[in-house]
Amino acid sequence: MKTVEAPPPRPGGRSGRGRRKRSPEALSWAFMRLSGLALVFLALIHFSITHIVNDVVETDYDFVAERWHNPLWRLFDWALLVLALSHGLNGLRWIVDDYVRDPGRRKAVKGLLYGVTGVLVIVGTLTILAFPSRPR
Repeated sequence: MKTVEAPPPRPGGRSGRGRRKRSPEALSWAFMRLSGLALVFLALIHFSITHIVNDVVETDYDFVAERWHNPLWRLFDWALLVLALSHGLNGLRWIVDDYVRDPGRRKAVKGLLYGVTGVLVIVGTLTILAFPSRPR
């Protein structure tokens, strides 16, 4: 009868049940679920403040300037902007992978998507940072 030896322990004292390395697609899938959940709450808060708590007619330059006097509102709106754009980019990336078969064309379309998203994040961030605020 042949005896089978157990594999030597891994460095650091871990057994074979250590953390597995996640693939980029698995991380992308998890990001879509988490960012989608966060976006639901951020969008509902944004919608309720600008359309329910305040009259839509009152949502003007002065309303935004007063609200953005508090840096937490700027951070809230920036988080909404970045999460929405990155969530949308990730979804479009999946669509491009599914429907654009030619590798060269796929690379070009993805490059265009990344570029447009980058420009929108930069312009949105600059707008949020540079917008003058007014105290109430």
